[in-house]
Amino acid sequence: MKRIFKISCVVINPVFWFVCLFVCFKRCIHRCVVIGIVLCLCLFVFSSSGDSCCNPLSMGYIKKMIEQEIPGVYVFSVMIGKNIVEDTENGFFSDVNEQVSMVCNQLALDPKLKGGYNAMGFSQGAQFLRAVAQRCASPPMKNLISVGGQHQGVYGLPRCPGESSKICDMIREALNKEAYLGWFQKHLVQAQYWHDPLNDDLYKKYSRFLADINQERAVNETYKKNLQQLEKFVMVKFLQDSVVDPVDTEWFGFLKTGQAKETETLQESVLYKEDRLGLAAMDKAGKLVFLATEGDHLQFKEEWFKANLLPYLH
Repeated sequence: MKRIFKISCVVINPVFWFVCLFVCFKRCIHRCVVIGIVLCLCLFVFSSSGDSCCNPLSMGYIKKMIEQEIPGVYVFSVMIGKNIVEDTENGFFSDVNEQVSMVCNQLALDPKLKGGYNAMGFSQGAQFLRAVAQRCASPPMKNLISVGGQHQGVYGLPRCPGESSKICDMIREALNKEAYLGWFQKHLVQAQYWHDPLNDDLYKKYSRFLADINQERAVNETYKKNLQQLEKFVMVKFLQDSVVDPVDTEWFGFLKTGQAKETETLQESVLYKEDRLGLAAMDKAGKLVFLATEGDHLQFKEEWFKANLLPYLH
């Protein structure tokens, strides 16, 4: 019998957390998207947003599968917090920049990773891991695999019943007024990659994480140089994704600035045309790989995973 991965998501962007925090006045602990970062030459696992580093039904299972397929691979699983509960909560309520720094320090201190590693990030873990590649050159990251990552952020409700839905528009409008406030940008993980195309100046000025790693305010040459050291940057898009909005962000595309309907590809973006992050040079060098698979967010068959992604982990 074929095994099909279906990693369910109740909350992936800040909208529902906004509702929970300010309408229900309490934290909502849901079974949400499983997020992880997996690395090999040596293998490193970074979990967040509803999952933990050690969940045997999600990241733990993928870790075990890779260990079986690549005998002798070293697996390092990072925990953000003192225990599994804190690790899970930190996927929603924490400072992403501090998480990235923590991971960089752990990688640098592990002697088994000294020679370099390959990396894989699931959902929001993908852009967090890209930040690691850009900010921390040692130990060197070899290949980066993004599985359903949101590299240009998100702007929408998961499983929203149509863009014209009044409730979706109402909550989105409320979030747009709050997402870039200091508390949200410091403590609410999903707000830190909220990208509002209708308020581009606000996004560029106040987004503490996404605008920084995407070179929106200024070009950090170190970020650009470090990312270009990758041998391959693989991006996986889920063709029936009902969680990530817009789905083009999984291939580094997004909504065109000034409106919320029409999208553009990475190659059509200013980021690419001005090569602010080095992606155009990487594309021309054959370092960017765009993969697509049928299914909703993070749904894939084990056979597909082995055939399409494992080769980049050897």
